[in-house]
Amino acid sequence: MAANIEENIRCYRTAPFDARFPNTNQTRNCFQNYLDFHRCNKALSAKNQDVSPCEWYQRVYKSLCPISWVSKWDDQLEAGTFPGKI
Repeated sequence: MAANIEENIRCYRTAPFDARFPNTNQTRNCFQNYLDFHRCNKALSAKNQDVSPCEWYQRVYKSLCPISWVSKWDDQLEAGTFPGKI
């Protein structure tokens, strides 16, 4: 399974279709992948496990989200004012 994840990450081009977000507006998809990345990092770091599977979420949100949104969310995370549940 780990080899399959690594293969997907290595061959990654752009965000694939996600059935949870079938519409053209990908704002929720962007935000959800940002949350999933940070949740994945938090969960695997707490268990002292490799966080490389989380790279998938990071690549997806970086391809979908405007840079200004990501930098704003990163600033909010550092300040402790981020509205999402991580």
